[in-house]
Amino acid sequence: MSTPFSSTHSLSLYRHRPPAPRYQSNSWLGWTALLNELPHWSERSRQRAALRNLADDQHLLDDLGLTRQQLMDEANKPFWR
Repeated sequence: MSTPFSSTHSLSLYRHRPPAPRYQSNSWLGWTALLNELPHWSERSRQRAALRNLADDQHLLDDLGLTRQQLMDEANKPFWR
């Protein structure tokens, strides 16, 4: 009794599929990842704007445990970082 794998002739039936070219990748994955980031970017931008409003109140800076320079460094970062 022979099995399909016992003969070398049957191996030719299983063809190797060549890898798909890179340009055929699914572009929707990139767009959906970007759309999922938008709420995070918006919230981060809002928070950093609120930080800028705190920069001149030394009492609030002391409560946060930050110096004015640390606060401004964080507030001036781009929203995507």
